[in-house]
Amino acid sequence: MFHKKPYRRPVQEETPEQLIRVRTPKGREVLGILEQRLGASRMRVRCLDGNTRVCRIPGRLKRRLWVREGDVVLVEPWELGGDEKGDILYKYRKAEIEWLKRKGFIKEAEEFEAF
Repeated sequence: MFHKKPYRRPVQEETPEQLIRVRTPKGREVLGILEQRLGASRMRVRCLDGNTRVCRIPGRLKRRLWVREGDVVLVEPWELGGDEKGDILYKYRKAEIEWLKRKGFIKEAEEFEAF
């Protein structure tokens, strides 16, 4: 009998400073921290501009974007009712959150420490 040779993943060398691309807030977009999932693809998000919004995930992102409580997300407020409602556009990963902290985008959120 012939057996397949087991696949071994190539070893990736860790570089101290990897180049990452981070999506930053542009225009009306604000950063926020997901507080509570409400169901029906709606969430309560505490935004860094001081408002707490009920945000939804748009249909084009519903299957691709999975969020949990404590995630840092990018929110676009609605044109009507923008202080209470918005859309979640992006979820930041751990390395991107560290980059945002270093660059001062989430210096106001140091008291949250949920991430």
